[in-house]
Amino acid sequence: MLYVSQMIGMPIHDSRNERFAVIKDVVVRYGSEDYPPVVGLVARFRRRDFFVSGRNIAGFDEKGVRLSSAKLDLTPFVRREGEVLLGKDVLDNQLIDVDGKRVVRVNDVQLIDTGDRWRVTGADVSFQGFLRRLMPKGFYGTDRVVEVLDWADVGYLATDTATVTVQLKSSKDKLSRLHPVEIAQLAESLSPIHRTEVVESLDDDIAADTLEEMTTEAQARILEELDEERAADILEEMSPDDAADVLDEMDEEKSEQLFALMEDDEKADVAELMAFEHDTAGGLMTTEFVHVPQDLTVGETIIRLREMAETPNMIYYLYVVEKEGSWKIVGLISLRSLILADPRLKLSEVMRSEFRFAHPSDPADEAAQIIAEYNLLALPVVDDEGDIAGIVTVDDAMEILLPRNLQRRLPRLFG
Repeated sequence: MLYVSQMIGMPIHDSRNERFAVIKDVVVRYGSEDYPPVVGLVARFRRRDFFVSGRNIAGFDEKGVRLSSAKLDLTPFVRREGEVLLGKDVLDNQLIDVDGKRVVRVNDVQLIDTGDRWRVTGADVSFQGFLRRLMPKGFYGTDRVVEVLDWADVGYLATDTATVTVQLKSSKDKLSRLHPVEIAQLAESLSPIHRTEVVESLDDDIAADTLEEMTTEAQARILEELDEERAADILEEMSPDDAADVLDEMDEEKSEQLFALMEDDEKADVAELMAFEHDTAGGLMTTEFVHVPQDLTVGETIIRLREMAETPNMIYYLYVVEKEGSWKIVGLISLRSLILADPRLKLSEVMRSEFRFAHPSDPADEAAQIIAEYNLLALPVVDDEGDIAGIVTVDDAMEILLPRNLQRRLPRLFG
């Protein structure tokens, strides 16, 4: 086992054991493997940097590198696609530790000889790893306690090179093991450009859920940096109210471009919400809710729920309307009450006909206050004709009533 800090500056000897260069960096190739292989070294000879292929290395240890040939290609080193320099790209940069659910700084990189080749196996994130690089070689003892993260748990490496794209492709599945709340919190610890790269690496649905856990300002900046088609796909996966909010936050021209690229059904839902002022109940509500006619029986309603192609995340209440095809609300029933009710009874017999609601033009903070005072999970928003236009959910209400630092401590009720 060796650390990168121990290798940089080590001598390189040819097959005749004559020293002619030193190691400037270690080159690994990123792909689908959890432990990237070392493919070669960047060598320094008389102010010239050139590549030494791993195939030409007979062996190396803490004393230096031995080559298998005396012939060398001194062509200046040029990084190839998928290659990462451990010294330049990894040391002192941040990475996401998926297992520990944290962002840490890489103080050193661990390499192990696996028999066929050397591979990156860990990241030393301890202060001792930093000291190892500062102290003269041979002075730093090997008995000090270090903290080395398994490289298989590295979900994202924040580098400033184009090769990060390759790394992100290989780490997507690792990040996807985390809850979107956790991904959002970790991404917010990174720089804006790396935050965008993290979101870009995720599948559309997970990217949408992750964005919904960030501030509207952060959502807008990330979507503005993404490819327009990809940004539109993610917007379609977001809840209509969140999509409307982020489009309103963007530059007008960019907002119109992304809105135009959205599919017609999702576009219609978002357009409906964008007509309302941001600080009203209409601007706070979502159009994702379940409504059913009052003449259905409890059993028929449960069957209909099972057969729905898509159901909203928030389905704690079902909103009962006058008849099939109507939006005129006449009552509501909680999912719990529906399950416990006699399946032969009609919804009109078991629903609550008295309920609290808001008007689309009511101030958003008043709608949020009603939810808090009456311990509701959602509040229907009803227009002048008595039609249900949407619902305000408790998590959106809490964003108004609580400071953001307290919001982080609340468990997510929906999702």
